[in-house]
Amino acid sequence: MFVIYTGPVRKSWSDTIEAHRRAVRTATLETTAALVAEHGLASVTMSQIAEETGIGRATLYKYFSDVQSILLAWHERQIAEHLDTLANVRDRVHEPIKCIDAVFEAFALMAYRRHSAELPAFLHHAGHVARTQRELAAFIAGLIAEAASTGDLRNDVAAEELAEYCVHALSAAGTLESPAAVRRLVRVTVAGLRPEPTADQR
Repeated sequence: MFVIYTGPVRKSWSDTIEAHRRAVRTATLETTAALVAEHGLASVTMSQIAEETGIGRATLYKYFSDVQSILLAWHERQIAEHLDTLANVRDRVHEPIKCIDAVFEAFALMAYRRHSAELPAFLHHAGHVARTQRELAAFIAGLIAEAASTGDLRNDVAAEELAEYCVHALSAAGTLESPAAVRRLVRVTVAGLRPEPTADQR
């Protein structure tokens, strides 16, 4: 007598397929970003990506239509990972001003460990950099508002405006030459958020 197994086998098969899809997607994103960083955007082709990853071209085209769509997906993943990292940093530090310091340093170091200049230029043209900056600014604005409510940071400028200033300032870490320079940039940026001294303090 034959026994037909349904639920468990079907779930296992489904999980295997999903794991395979994740593996293909991850390999494609990481390989493409590395190839663009090494050779430049114009030099990378779908055939090259397929060869480097060991994924058939037909399979690759089932997931992505071209190199640009792969890079956009890579950037989407980077955004999510960076925001998760910054949220974890925030959650580990409970004092508002120390939280600002820790999150700013983590963000600046992310910018410092940049990929090739060509990739950010492409993403900027595609509108993804602007959207990323808006998401980061909203996240940072919440931290600034909390620190301002305790008197640690200035409250004469809207938290949203200060957050925009901070995102642009800290993004400059991508042009710096050392982690020490990155940390100096963080200190200068945080200093700009401090309350204006009162007449008695001058």
